[in-house]
Amino acid sequence: MGSRPLYVLFNPLSGSAAALGLTAAALAGKFRAAGLEAEIDADSSRPLEVRVAKALASDAEIIVAAGGDGTITALAHALVDTPKTLALLPLGTANLLARDLKIPLDLDRAIAELATMAPCRIDVGDVNGRIFLHKVVIGTIPGIAAARETIRGRATLRARLDFVRYFLQRLSEPRRIALHIHPVDGASRVERVRAVAVANNAYDEGLGRFFARERLDRGTLTLYVLKRLGLSDTLRLTLAMLMGRWRQDSALAIEEVEGVVLHMKKHDVRVMIDGEVVRMDPPLTFRIRPQALSILAPAAVVLQAGTPNAAGAG
Repeated sequence: MGSRPLYVLFNPLSGSAAALGLTAAALAGKFRAAGLEAEIDADSSRPLEVRVAKALASDAEIIVAAGGDGTITALAHALVDTPKTLALLPLGTANLLARDLKIPLDLDRAIAELATMAPCRIDVGDVNGRIFLHKVVIGTIPGIAAARETIRGRATLRARLDFVRYFLQRLSEPRRIALHIHPVDGASRVERVRAVAVANNAYDEGLGRFFARERLDRGTLTLYVLKRLGLSDTLRLTLAMLMGRWRQDSALAIEEVEGVVLHMKKHDVRVMIDGEVVRMDPPLTFRIRPQALSILAPAAVVLQAGTPNAAGAG
C-alpha cells in the first residue's frame, strides 16, 4: 500500500471500541506507531451519511471503516463502483466480512497489516437499491433482532428475561408468511415460510463455521428458505452448524440465483440488512453486482486462487 494517506471513519460506539474505551486520539497513536498517515473522523454527533460524504470527497484513495458491520456496509454503499478502496478495522461484535477476508481481529495487528494489504474486488448484493455485503433476512428473525435491540445497554435481569420470553413466544407461534418467490432465472412459486434470507454468495459448511464464506466473487446470490422455526428446529440447526452439516436440514431449502423478487401481501415489512433492522415496502428486488467493490485484503489471501478475494488472480 506504500505511504498513501488513509481516511478513517471511526465509530467509537461500536462493540469492541466501546468495550476497549478506544478514543480517536488513541487510534491516531496506533496509526502513527505503525508508520501510517491517517486522518480520523470520530465525530459521531454528525449523521453518518454526512460523514461518509466527507470521506468520499477527501483526497484519500483508501477509506478505512473502523467500526462494526453497520459502519462497513454504510461506507461500502458509497464506495461501490468508485475508484476508492475500502479497508476494514474490525471493531464490531460479529465482524463477519473481516472474518471472511482473513483480516486480523486484533486491532494493532489489523492496523500493522494495512501496509502490506492489496486491493481486490468483491461482489455486493442489492435490494431495492440498497447495498448489502452479507445477507438480508425477512420473517420471524428481524422481529427477534428488533426486540434484542430494545434491551441493548439494559443489563437488568428483568430485561433479559423479557427478551427470552419474547424469543420463545415467537418460536412457538405457528404463523408463517405467504411469499411469492420469483427468481429471475427460474420458475416462480408461492411458499409459506417462517423466514427467508438472501445472501451475497453462499455460506459454507465446516466445523464451527457460522455464516462464513470462502468466496466473495462468485457472482451469485443464495436463497435460504426456512420453512419452519420452532425451538427444536433452532436447537437442531444450531448444533448442525457447529458440526458443519446444516445444508441438508429438512427445515431449510437452498437455491442459488442470479436475482430474485419477493412479493408478499404485507406492506412496510421489517427487513434485517447486514444485522440492521429497517422497514421496506415490498416487492423486494434482489440482484448481485459482481466485483463492484474494491477492498483491501491480506496479500496472501488476494494471491491465493480460490479464496474469497482471488478475483482476477491466477
